Amino acid sequence: MKHMDEYRDRDLAQALSRKIRDISQKSIRLMEICGTHTMAIFRHGIRSLLPETVDLVSGPGCPVCVTATEDMDRSIKLAGESGVIITTFGDMFRVPGTSSSLQAERARGADVRMVYSTFDAITIARQNPDRPVVFLGVGFETTAPTVAAAVKTAHETNLDNFFVLSAHKLLPPAMDVLLSGGTLHINGFICPGHVTTIIGTSSYQSVVDQYRAPCVVVGFEPLDILQGILMLVEQIEAGEARVEIQYVRGASPEGNPSALRLMDEVFEPCDTPWRGLGTIPMSGLALREKYAAHDAARRFDLEVPVAKEPPGCLCAEVLRGVAKPFECKLFRKVCTPRTPVGPCMVSSEGTCAAYFKYHAE
Repeated sequence: MKHMDEYRDRDLAQALSRKIRDISQKSIRLMEICGTHTMAIFRHGIRSLLPETVDLVSGPGCPVCVTATEDMDRSIKLAGESGVIITTFGDMFRVPGTSSSLQAERARGADVRMVYSTFDAITIARQNPDRPVVFLGVGFETTAPTVAAAVKTAHETNLDNFFVLSAHKLLPPAMDVLLSGGTLHINGFICPGHVTTIIGTSSYQSVVDQYRAPCVVVGFEPLDILQGILMLVEQIEAGEARVEIQYVRGASPEGNPSALRLMDEVFEPCDTPWRGLGTIPMSGLALREKYAAHDAARRFDLEVPVAKEPPGCLCAEVLRGVAKPFECKLFRKVCTPRTPVGPCMVSSEGTCAAYFKYHAE
């Protein structure tokens, strides 16, 4: 607990809070683009330590939440295919599609299994050589290298019954879309430490150059977040815009070259739909031709009807940062963690789930 206590020191937190209050003069709007940050900000009461001039807005940082309804409909359709085994992380089970969910399909008899890693899915494929095993590839740059490693392993070992349905997302293109609309008035980004550990800081430079929006890569403990906010406020008050790293114990400018090479070998960028943001050019990852034999999108018929969002659900607006969960008429009344209507209430990193658990409104 020693190092955890160091990053949760009350006196240091209060000192950082005072410094933010002392230098903050302008009205500043910062967006955290990571669901882990969203939960940490609520869990540790970070907002209560900030002056009224500093507003924190949650963005599309939950990979489960931004998975488009049509991608969920495709996975649900796959679950209904005879003999197919669907493997996925636990958060995906209850995410609603247009008319069902993987949990509901499993209750009807579909073989949907929770795994803790992509290599668990590889093991299931080896144990069931006569059945197709599909792993739902959901996540940002943090998880994509592990999926790439599994695909490469399947390819090199001739495991021809292992497939990936790729719904991976790349974070920087979404940041560009959020700023290009001109309606959010975001002054800076709290960038995720774990994603940046993979991609490095250069991926954010275009956002800084084009929009003059500072980016600070931040860890996930209370002192990390407060120090990151302080670094952003200092830049904005000084009229500066650059990429900085608060999370120096994990992130670096160059990222993880080995992970990046592996991702680039297996995947190529593609246009992909985001819940709430629409289709963003070159913001997804598709399997390259070399690994096409493991691409579920090429192996199976995944045509689905036009997706429909649940009536009254504001998940799309919450993910864009233009609505708060308590502004949704379904929040706490119809939509709860037990009876989620949208994915923002399902995921452990969802903004609606954070508001439900920690927010008084």
